[in-house]
Amino acid sequence: RKNALFAGSDGGARHWAIAMTLIQTAKLNGVDPQAWLTDVLERVVSGRTKTAELDTLLPWNWKHSSPATAPAIAA
Repeated sequence: RKNALFAGSDGGARHWAIAMTLIQTAKLNGVDPQAWLTDVLERVVSGRTKTAELDTLLPWNWKHSSPATAPAIAA
């Protein structure tokens, strides 16, 4: 995995570093990274979270939306 940081372009390495930083931050805060990233991306793309509320999406503030309030995800 560490070789991926140096393979390809500098831009690819930067994007890889950003992704790994997000995942490790979620892990350090006791959050499932896949559930967190999925929920955060869905909220941002759908517009359910306003700009003033972006701090609620940080791993240490994040609360997983319950299935009753979240829209159904197509498989």
